[in-house]
Amino acid sequence: MERDPVRAAVTLHDVAREAGVSLATASRALNGSTRKVNDAYRERVLAAAARLNYSPNLSAQAIARGTTTTVALLVADIADPYFSQIAAGVVREADSQGLIVTMAATERDAERELELVRALRGQRPRVMILAASRRDDDPSAEALAAELAAYESTGGRVAFISESGAAFREVRLENRAGGEALARALVALGYRSFAAIGGAEGIRTADDRLAGFRAGLESEGATLDRVVRPDFTRDGGYAGMQQLIADGLEGIEAVFAVNDVMAVGAMSALRDGGLVPGVDVAVAGFDDIPTVRDVTPALTTVRLPLEEIGRRALQLALGEAGDDGTPLATEVVVRASTPARG
Repeated sequence: MERDPVRAAVTLHDVAREAGVSLATASRALNGSTRKVNDAYRERVLAAAARLNYSPNLSAQAIARGTTTTVALLVADIADPYFSQIAAGVVREADSQGLIVTMAATERDAERELELVRALRGQRPRVMILAASRRDDDPSAEALAAELAAYESTGGRVAFISESGAAFREVRLENRAGGEALARALVALGYRSFAAIGGAEGIRTADDRLAGFRAGLESEGATLDRVVRPDFTRDGGYAGMQQLIADGLEGIEAVFAVNDVMAVGAMSALRDGGLVPGVDVAVAGFDDIPTVRDVTPALTTVRLPLEEIGRRALQLALGEAGDDGTPLATEVVVRASTPARG
């Protein structure tokens, strides 16, 4: 059976000819130009495009406008529920703005993040949102800032989730204050001696949460007796708890993991080591990802409004939310993983 011959794609020239207008008029009518097109001509162009089943060239539109209707979201790990919740907020806000979100993962690699930003600049997204945690020792920080500044100079908009250390819009989070509040809440439940699974040194989010937790304990006369610094992942939390178990948990009443996925990994390591989370050792996390409400025991944590963070980042980038420097508030949520001590 012979196939129908493939039809050549309809071009903008075809639409202009069909509508009886110039190529420039057809382009302005279809590509969202800021130059006004006579209503009658515009209607003729739109009708011709419909008759010919014309699909606009998005790359050409990007050149004409200097931008697209795309939001580029860079996260550290697509599989991490923390980032997927933030992404959900970005997508919902983008939908309300008539924008489309594309997402890429940096894998917590600063060089990869820089390469992604360079590649995305060529696609002319309207907004870039960088959600991956910043590192104090990032050798690519200066080059990244230069790339983003060049992108903004051509009309793009940048927003960071967390402090960037550069002159860009930021959605700030109460990481240190949240860690401090959690420490005080755990002391109020009767805990006095603690260990922490802190994530690799140099990650600002992890360092700020750990510093706040330590400060909160010290203010209440409690002690942080041990700290391990594995990867900032679920498997890192598992490995960190294994290390604590191997070194001996005698005297340790509670373990704070600086994010929830690490805390979930830590509880798995406790069970695999023959211990019961929340009974033999209390465990707490940070973020309040949906998963931790359903694990056993349900995890005590610090709640961040993750979807609101995503929405706020896009609103901030588009200039629809003011930046008064106030961090988004956190809330300590006590669950069964840290029962009150008698």
